[in-house]
Amino acid sequence: MTVEERGSGPGTDVLIRKVDSHLAALRTGLQGPELELAEQLARCLRELVIATAHSSAADRGLVRAAVHYFVLRRESRGRLLSVRSLAAAQRVVNKAVRQLGRPDLLVETRRERPSRAPALSTGDSALR
Repeated sequence: MTVEERGSGPGTDVLIRKVDSHLAALRTGLQGPELELAEQLARCLRELVIATAHSSAADRGLVRAAVHYFVLRRESRGRLLSVRSLAAAQRVVNKAVRQLGRPDLLVETRRERPSRAPALSTGDSALR
């Protein structure tokens, strides 16, 4: 018999374990911005799982689908998700976050911001 923790909804522990075990697998092969993105996605998904434990079935289903999208491998070669797959998971997770009205949990990539900002400011100063 499985005993669930009081205060958690059905399947909450299972979803969090799936996220955590997938993140552990990603940590063995990713580094830098890709690993940071995977960790942000995992953190967001854990928060959504906990926040929707007692929500409607539709909300819980949305979060469950986002978790499954993150943990499923979609490439035939190799053990890990490609960076492109992480970006696709990011879009799915962010869509769920918006639908649940939790914009505070949006996952943004930081690696894109620094490369764009210096290029624009350098170009602007060169034109002056």
